[in-house]
Amino acid sequence: MTVNIIKAAFTVMITNMPFGFWRANSKKFSRDWFLAVHIPVILVVILRFYFEIGFEFFTYPILILSFLSGQFFGGILKKLWTPKGKS
Repeated sequence: MTVNIIKAAFTVMITNMPFGFWRANSKKFSRDWFLAVHIPVILVVILRFYFEIGFEFFTYPILILSFLSGQFFGGILKKLWTPKGKS
């Protein structure tokens, strides 16, 4: 069970990085921002079933932290990738 949680957390973080990249250039609370934040939630639910970790309480903080980390690192990559002066 523990190995599956670690695999799921890593997969959630990696999966969220492109969405964080997308979100970084969107106006806050716009349609694109909303989609970049909420589409990955569906993927997290699918990954919970795939890795067979269920919906036990102790899994939530781990996956939420990986979700936020992926969004954060995706935003950082956007800033590093985009040349100065362009958005």
